[in-house]
Amino acid sequence: MRISTGVARRRSRAVTLSTSGLLALGLVLTGCGSDGDSGTDDAAGGDKQITLRVGTFGSFGFDNKTGAKLYAEYEKLNPNIKIEETNVADGQKYWDALKLRLSQGSGLADIQAIEVGYIAEATGDAMASKWVDLGKADGADTSAFLDWKVKQATTRNDQVIALGTDIGPMGICYRKDLFEKAGLPTDREQVGQLWAGDWNKFLEQGEKYKAKAPDGTAFHDSASGLFNAVISSEPDQYSDESGKLHWEGSPGVAKAWDVAVKAAQGGLTGKLRQFDEKGTWNAAFKNSKFATVACPSWMTGIIKDQAGPANKGKWDIAQAPVPANWGGSFLAVPKAGKNTAEAAKLAAWLTAPEQQAKVFAVNGNIPSTTAGLSSEAVQNAQPEYYPGVPVGKIYSAAAQKITPAPIGRYDGQVKTFLTDNGILDIETRGTAPDKAWNNVKKLIEDKIDQ
Repeated sequence: MRISTGVARRRSRAVTLSTSGLLALGLVLTGCGSDGDSGTDDAAGGDKQITLRVGTFGSFGFDNKTGAKLYAEYEKLNPNIKIEETNVADGQKYWDALKLRLSQGSGLADIQAIEVGYIAEATGDAMASKWVDLGKADGADTSAFLDWKVKQATTRNDQVIALGTDIGPMGICYRKDLFEKAGLPTDREQVGQLWAGDWNKFLEQGEKYKAKAPDGTAFHDSASGLFNAVISSEPDQYSDESGKLHWEGSPGVAKAWDVAVKAAQGGLTGKLRQFDEKGTWNAAFKNSKFATVACPSWMTGIIKDQAGPANKGKWDIAQAPVPANWGGSFLAVPKAGKNTAEAAKLAAWLTAPEQQAKVFAVNGNIPSTTAGLSSEAVQNAQPEYYPGVPVGKIYSAAAQKITPAPIGRYDGQVKTFLTDNGILDIETRGTAPDKAWNNVKKLIEDKIDQ
């Protein structure tokens, strides 16, 4: 799962919050649980009832409503365990709230999800000691995961503070019916060849679509989403090998910025903000407002949920212009939780290959374990919402092409500033690119203590 976008609400180099920011954060924190309602402690064990709270953002596919019903399955296997998930749509707000709670040592869920953009901060010296070492947890097998996924969650002291839920191999999801009306091919192999090897070819197809676009539709959902897609395909992103931030001189950032600006200024996008709290982006899926969206595997579940039954069978998946990995998350257990041992067992179970395959089948979050990736359940997956589309094979093949990029402590925040305060301003307000870039630079210098 990836993080949603949102503006960090710190106003100084220190974590200083405005009154409105504290109020908003408080609402988010309420969703993260509280000390008084997290069940009994680990010493109770045995048959005593324990409530485990799981704090997430976006959609992880564990839930009993639209997900893989893993909570119900675990509760059946462990009758003394009850699981409650609290979910926050905006990932940046979720992370800000989580950091505050970690600093206070209270109000945390028993299990907290962490997006890859923040995992370097979570494993850093200031925060590493606040997590349970899941490398030693009952039921956890770190050798089951992709090596680079484990490395991302490992501290300098070799403690594994989180277990991977999924990775983000990427394709391009496209609407076959809209492509046909615009005079573009609809076969996924032919579509993939239209832009193979170059994001600028993707823009060229956007221009062709625009020339014959069905009324009220755009070629791509958002310029900021396109920025995230392009940067996810780059070996050099926000930080260098040592983890030091170097976004301003990064060739990857420069390329992603250039492609996204061209798309915004060329009128190729729907001027939407992904994961906006008003639900405008979600509604645009249902109302067929755009023909393509950069599509990590987890996006297929979002399309299913938001586009709805009326658009079932209209989406297909082509290869991305350049192999990429966008997003992917982890589950961690705060030491300050009341049920750390039971929480660690649950985190290990939720991220085991068998459970990851179940989540992929209904939510599209592709496994971060080698056995999960190679399982028949994943390889042969053809979700009902995408009839005839070999979703499992497409993303399993894309996963083999991933070359992990270095990640740093501030990557997630810098990404948010670049997209929400840079690209979005250009796209929706017509801000000049140079001015938008300088605005982002000032924000980063002001908000991040590098």
